[in-house]
Amino acid sequence: MTAHLALGLVEAIATRLADPDTVPLGSRTLSSDRQHLAYGPPGIALLHIELAANGLGPWHRAHEWLAAASRQPLTSGPDSHPFYGVPAFAHALTCAADHLPDSYQRALDVMDGKIAVDVGRRLDAAHRRIDAGRLPQLAEFDTIRGLTGYGAYLLRRNPGSTTTRAVLDYCVRLTEPITHHGVTLPGWWTETGPSGRPDERFPGGHANTGVAHGIGGVLALLALAARFGSATDGHHAALRTIMAWLDRWKQKADGGPVWPYWVTHGELRNGHLGSSAPRRPSWCYGTAGLARAQQLAALALDDTRRQIDAENALVAALTDPDQLKATTDNGLCHGFAGLAHTAARTADDAHPSTAGKLRAAIPALLAAVIPPGTDPELMATALMQNEEGGPGLLDGAAGIALALLAPSTAAPPRSSWDACLLIT
Repeated sequence: MTAHLALGLVEAIATRLADPDTVPLGSRTLSSDRQHLAYGPPGIALLHIELAANGLGPWHRAHEWLAAASRQPLTSGPDSHPFYGVPAFAHALTCAADHLPDSYQRALDVMDGKIAVDVGRRLDAAHRRIDAGRLPQLAEFDTIRGLTGYGAYLLRRNPGSTTTRAVLDYCVRLTEPITHHGVTLPGWWTETGPSGRPDERFPGGHANTGVAHGIGGVLALLALAARFGSATDGHHAALRTIMAWLDRWKQKADGGPVWPYWVTHGELRNGHLGSSAPRRPSWCYGTAGLARAQQLAALALDDTRRQIDAENALVAALTDPDQLKATTDNGLCHGFAGLAHTAARTADDAHPSTAGKLRAAIPALLAAVIPPGTDPELMATALMQNEEGGPGLLDGAAGIALALLAPSTAAPPRSSWDACLLIT
C-alpha cells in the first residue's frame, strides 16, 4: 500500500510538471534557474526521461523540458559547473540519448568538446595549486561544482577518454597529504567553512567528508571508476587513504557507526571530534551517502568485510529513531525520499546478509514521505507550492518523484539519472 501511494504521488507530480509553458513554477525556474540541474528545467526533464524510459510517461514531456532549458544559449567556461550550464544540460541530454540513439548526438558532441576544454582548464589550475603547496577550494573538487562532478559525467559518457583519466589522476593526487604552515593536512583540506567562504566558526578551515561537497564524493567517483575498469595509477591506494581517514573519524553511537559532516582544525589537533549529537543521515552529508560510497569502494577492492560493515551502517542509520528525527524534509538531497532511494540502490549491490535488511527499511521511509491516508494529489500540489523546495530536483518535487521510483518498484533506474549524485 505504501509503494502504491508513493507511485500515486510520482504520477501526480509528473502531471503537474507536464508542460513548462503552462505550469506555474515561479519566476526563478525558467529564468535564473533555467540552466540549473538542481532547481530548473534540466532536473525536471530527468523525471520525464526516467518515466518515459520505463514506459510510464510520454517522451514529448522530456523533450519540452529540455527545450525549455535550451531556449537561450547555455553557459560554458568558468561560470559553468556540473550542476549549471552546459555540463548540467549534457547530463540530462545523455540520459535521454541513451534511450533515443538517433537523437541529440550532434548536440552532445559539441557540448562534450566544451566540457573537455573546461575540465582541462580546471585541471591545469588544480595541479598548479598543488605544485605551489596551496590548499584547495571546495569548488575545485566537489561533486556539485568541481572536478568530481565532471568526473561523474565523463565516466558515464566516455570512461576510456584521456580527459576522464586525467580527472581520476587528479583525484588520486588530491588524496596525498599537504603541508600547510608546518602542519600536515589531508590534500582535500580547505581554509574556508563548508559554504566555501571564510567562516569564523572554522578557524584554520576543515576537511569536508560529504558526498556533495567533500571527500565522500571523490571516494564514490574513484570506486565507480574502478568498478567500470577505469582505474589509474595509485587508484586503489587512494581509495584506501580516504577510507582510512573515514575510519579514523568514525564514531560509535547507539544507533550504529556514524561519520561527521566535517573535521575542524581544532578536532584534528585534539585527535577527537567535538559534538556527537545525532545528525541526519542524508545523501549530501552524513552516513547515508558515505555508507553507499564505502560500499562501492569495498566492492571495487573486493573487501567483503568492509562492504558488509558499510551496508550495516546504513541499515542502522535508517532504523535509528534519533537519526531519523533529525531528518526533517522529504527531498532527494537530505530528506526521506533521498534516504529511500539510497537504500534501494545500496540494496541492489548488497551482500545477501544485508540486502534484505536494507529493503525492509524502505517501507517506513516511503511512509515518512507520504503517510497512509494521504491524498497524493493534494500532496503534489503542496510540494509544488513549497517555496523552499519548489519543482526542482535536489530539494523539490521532481527529485522526490524520481527518488520514489526505484524503492517503490524494486527496479533500478533505467536512465541512470542519479549518476550525477555518484550513487551509481
